[in-house]
Amino acid sequence: MTDTPWLDDACSLVDAYRAGERSPVEEVQATLAAIERSDLNCFSFLDPERALAAARSADLSLPFGGVPVGIKELDQVEGWPATEGSLVFADRVASVTGESVRRFVDEGGAVPVGLTTASEFGGLNVSVTKLNGVTHNPWEHGRTCGGSSCGSASAVAGGLVSIASGGDGGGSIRIPAGYCGLVGMKGTYGRLSRGPHAFFRPGTVVLGVLARSVRDAARHFDVCAGSDPRDPSSLPSAGRWEADLGSSELTGKRVAFLPTIAGVDVDARTVDAVRAAADALIAATGMREVAVELELPNLAAQWAMGNLSTLLAELGPRWPKCRDQLTEEIALGTTMAQSLYNLDVAAVAEAQRLEANEAMASMFEQVDYLICPTNPTPAFPAEWPTSSPPPPLLAKAQQMKAAKVAFRGVMASLRIANGVFPRMSNVLIDAAVDLVPDLVTMGGLTIPSNIYGNPAVSIPAGAVEGLPVGMQVLARHHRDAELFDVALAFEREVGWPKVAPPLAALGAVGA
Repeated sequence: MTDTPWLDDACSLVDAYRAGERSPVEEVQATLAAIERSDLNCFSFLDPERALAAARSADLSLPFGGVPVGIKELDQVEGWPATEGSLVFADRVASVTGESVRRFVDEGGAVPVGLTTASEFGGLNVSVTKLNGVTHNPWEHGRTCGGSSCGSASAVAGGLVSIASGGDGGGSIRIPAGYCGLVGMKGTYGRLSRGPHAFFRPGTVVLGVLARSVRDAARHFDVCAGSDPRDPSSLPSAGRWEADLGSSELTGKRVAFLPTIAGVDVDARTVDAVRAAADALIAATGMREVAVELELPNLAAQWAMGNLSTLLAELGPRWPKCRDQLTEEIALGTTMAQSLYNLDVAAVAEAQRLEANEAMASMFEQVDYLICPTNPTPAFPAEWPTSSPPPPLLAKAQQMKAAKVAFRGVMASLRIANGVFPRMSNVLIDAAVDLVPDLVTMGGLTIPSNIYGNPAVSIPAGAVEGLPVGMQVLARHHRDAELFDVALAFEREVGWPKVAPPLAALGAVGA
């Protein structure tokens, strides 16, 4: 009987199965037992019967045959809860399975054991919801995993499953990967299908996985990437991502290092750690460092306002009666968006998008890759809604019912005033950003690649005071394979722990 789940990458687990060293059934049993013992709170739903049945009939010839996996709770699995991480949909059940998940399971052979926690509707870069409570970082209990793929990152770094699905609409794969010491790849927009029910807005979401190794992420692309008639934005795939690993010629490629982008304030210790990792990567690959400037607008605020239209579509007639069931930040943002969003805000957001696209395109005319931090700081306390504690007045206002009612009244008045003074909305949005800057800048380092649609990967780049730091590498559109090779070069030259250090002490495979 296996005492602990596999603590190496998923590909090596498949190899162990095929060599007769491990059994899918025993692996699922060990996984379920470990989840029950865990205090990470990273799974919101488990289906032991289905997982054990799938393990018994696992086809070990498939790429992930028999590998226990976590599925992000924002993904759809027919017959499983479809909560979106929200109390509003606590009792809803999925009627379909998302195409990416279907391929992972049916064509990849993965064995889903349950749903991993996510921030509510994927709207925040934190790991706490009213529905599920706090999800903890396995590197240090009480620290955030980021969001929105918080449970997937916690489960993989926490030694519970070797790979788990994620999604990245503004950094939601890369941010948790950075905080938890994992590989987080956001492919070119459209790389993996979002079907069958894919909102176009915000036009930034890319699906993927939280992985312990580059080859795991590449193998996932082999299985799940490719066109889908139910997602018109989906791209074709040659299906040779893993086979072609290491084939890119990186010597002489132009690379730039920037300590920050889009004006985000980045912790100096984080900058130092990423700079050191970048130096090691450049030395290992023979890339040529060049200087470049990248002037980007901070895209988060006006962009986020428009994205909330899909949330209103999902809430439907439940809004605004369901307001008190939502996390404070989601309720606040939705109320503000409904009151402040208008054609003038949309115009500013589109102008910012065009400005960002031009800036990114101009930069990639000068360099092949850009390196910068993934997150502004190491993991902050898990219960915080932002990377800094909320201002005292805002914290008190959130706790006072009278203040909430008054705020709603102000927003209703502003909705009326907007009809007379439409440009006032942008002034008020900018003022809100000044009041709570972290709420819109936590993803400021990752959002530009979502807006532009280019691939970007977060690579584990060491630690600051015992907490992981992510090195983000950006490339041009459709250069996903090159990014895999950049990450692979760093993995081979420097490497990183496959799981959080407290678990790594158990041994490379948890035997």
